[in-house]
Amino acid sequence: MRKLTVLIMVLVTVMSFAYVKNVILLIGDGMGINHVYLTQLLEGQPLAMTKTPCIGLITTYSANSWVTDSAAAGTALATGFKTNNRMIGLLPSGENVPTLAEVLKKYGVKIGLVVTCRITHATPASFYGHVEDRDMENELAEQLADSDFDVIFGGGYRHFFPESVKGSKRTDDKDLIALMKGQGYVYVSKKSELETVDEGKVIGLFAPSHLSPASNRPEEQPMLYEMVNKALQLLSRDGEPFFLMVEGSQIDWEAHDNDVYGVWKETVEFDKAVKVALEFAEKNPDTLVVITADHETGGLSISSGNQMIEINKLRQYKMNTETFLSRFSIDKKEEFINAARNYYGIDISDEEYRFLLSKKNSLNSSEFVKEFGRFLSGKSLVGWTTFDHTGMPVPVFSFGPGAENFTGWFDNTEIPRIIARLMGYPLTYPIYKEPVTVNN
Repeated sequence: MRKLTVLIMVLVTVMSFAYVKNVILLIGDGMGINHVYLTQLLEGQPLAMTKTPCIGLITTYSANSWVTDSAAAGTALATGFKTNNRMIGLLPSGENVPTLAEVLKKYGVKIGLVVTCRITHATPASFYGHVEDRDMENELAEQLADSDFDVIFGGGYRHFFPESVKGSKRTDDKDLIALMKGQGYVYVSKKSELETVDEGKVIGLFAPSHLSPASNRPEEQPMLYEMVNKALQLLSRDGEPFFLMVEGSQIDWEAHDNDVYGVWKETVEFDKAVKVALEFAEKNPDTLVVITADHETGGLSISSGNQMIEINKLRQYKMNTETFLSRFSIDKKEEFINAARNYYGIDISDEEYRFLLSKKNSLNSSEFVKEFGRFLSGKSLVGWTTFDHTGMPVPVFSFGPGAENFTGWFDNTEIPRIIARLMGYPLTYPIYKEPVTVNN
């Protein structure tokens, strides 16, 4: 009887870690459950991610703080280890820890990164980089050039060209794009060029720094879902296994500004990419899709005190705050008030105008963007607790084989551990206490 019980337990364990050929991990930077819920309310329909069958919650604290930054959170999601804020791909001791993507690459799995920030920014860098401080982006660019990853889409070409090139942020004569071309990469910098690529290793960097916000992205910068669609075409072309990390990078920045319109539009863009991933998984049933966040930003609340937000008012908002303030000067009172009425459907009283003007005169430009964002949120009764990250758990949505393993309450370090088990590849570093069975 005991042998039968043990056999049943083994079978249940094996079945719970069914074989997964491909994994698409989508990360909404700064995306808490309320960011998702508010966007769903504004859209008037369920988001693609909320229709997945399995939902869980993960904790996000770092090794040295209950409130993580994106570097430590990205490292946890990429390696399965906690580290200190600002560190990437290193343990708090400074010891280098390989990422899941790097290990999978050694076993012939194709690797893709698709983001709307600089490709050397904290979250994408966590899947290939190893530096003491996230601001070491020139070093991270060199590490990416040595990664042999197959598909790389994002922004930040300023860190790849030598200092002699206008706009470069490098302090040397290294031309990393030329180096990568020599390794067989195709380099593209415009959406029209991206559309012509149909095979091989590709690096696409579509802006000197980050891509423009989703709400006003220029024509030659691709949307996130367009990059994801192309990445999936390229990675799946020859039928080999692949791992794709996708980040909706700018949800976080809009939440830092307490910009409800910006959060709405960035979350919508991210969800369109989720939809592309889910449609691919439906056609390729050996593909697992996992959707989560690195942390929550802003302490977003669907109320202000005991008053519920006014959805119909919010739906009238037409521009994110940073763009608005770059176009309309508060020093020009009538023009500013009329623009606020046109783009947000709100009236600004003389008292409110004097308050905003005093804030503008006492704060720097980035701080004033935040204050104006909170002012606009208050007009529709949206609440925020901070302009920074919080320690709140974040959601995990999953679809495909093994999705049930991402339910319940667990830690962000479990995400890469579970993915590795499901894909069945042995690891060469001590993420696991037990051995991993290789699927033939």
